[in-house]
Amino acid sequence: MSPYLTLDDVDVNGLAVLVRSDLNVPLDGGAVGDAFRIEAALPTLERLVDSGARVTVCSHLGRPEGEDPAFSLRPVAQRMAELTQKTVVFEDEGEGQVRVLENTRFMPGETKNDPALADRLANGVDLFVQDAFGSVHRAHVSTVGVPERVKSVAGPLLDAELKALSRFLEEPERPYSLILGGAKISDKLAVIENLLPRADAILVGGGMCFTLLAAKGIEVGKSLVEPDMIESVRRLLEGYDEEKIILPSDVVVAQEFKEDSPAETVYVRHIPEAMIGLDIGRETGAIFAGVIRDSNTVFWNGPMGVFEWERFRAGTERVAHAMAETSGFTAVGGGDSVAALRMLGLQGEVDHVSTGGGAGLELLEGKILPGVEVLERWAK
Repeated sequence: MSPYLTLDDVDVNGLAVLVRSDLNVPLDGGAVGDAFRIEAALPTLERLVDSGARVTVCSHLGRPEGEDPAFSLRPVAQRMAELTQKTVVFEDEGEGQVRVLENTRFMPGETKNDPALADRLANGVDLFVQDAFGSVHRAHVSTVGVPERVKSVAGPLLDAELKALSRFLEEPERPYSLILGGAKISDKLAVIENLLPRADAILVGGGMCFTLLAAKGIEVGKSLVEPDMIESVRRLLEGYDEEKIILPSDVVVAQEFKEDSPAETVYVRHIPEAMIGLDIGRETGAIFAGVIRDSNTVFWNGPMGVFEWERFRAGTERVAHAMAETSGFTAVGGGDSVAALRMLGLQGEVDHVSTGGGAGLELLEGKILPGVEVLERWAK
């Protein structure tokens, strides 16, 4: 039995419904640069309209200091209108089937869960639908304050996220592997600590691997290292063998952090003093791909290198193709990993693509997500 209600549990016909969606999209010159999150949010809004609800949608966008026009949701509403057959309006600019509110972070008190703002936003709302998994780790007005005051349910996107990611915490089908990359080990250490006892293998690439290599006493040249994390990482590594935490055996290095910098592949114990590691090597990519293909449950968060540059993309590409080829249950989380999948045309080849980076990591760390916890009271 689900610990929270979903849209399947309520009749929304005639109700005023406020939906918290994740419309935190990149803007480019005042227009939406990537509509992935808008496209993901639309089916829930369209379902509500088709079921007879009066729909208002809210979201944050970026981290504005006050009411900064550069972070307005107006371009989002315009793009949404282009992507749906429903009529979409921004704020109170006319009548429409979906009304998009201005950036919630323009509202003083949003991030502090101000009671007065929560009262105002909840006023006139019959039902609240939380569908922004990427925001449920924040105790804000639009994630906690409103659902404390109004009957609330999990939207289809949130429900799918929680069910998919719970598979990595409960009884995953084995072998169970994690692939972690990205820049900093400090962002992922808690995930590793929580999932190490559960996982059969954790594969580590990206910039974060160099802090782990340094903790093993390996000289990594000018590669990214977090000195204040080395002791914590060393203690972590002491408890597990190399078959459990798999680090790169070779890496692609360059003299400068530049797209066109000449590159070469070296073994990790032979990284030149003046070089910086920017991708995992061919040998490591083959090892990682083999582990992934042999797994029945796989979660990937974080690229293996600077995938935006073709010269340093091969490791991420190798992992992405292995994820697509495995017959096991696969999930990908984190904006960069999802962007890599989309760049490679493999988004549809994995079982679950998560829209929430930070929330997904906190869930996998074993933390309570306040925006989910508040929904559970309505199921009792």
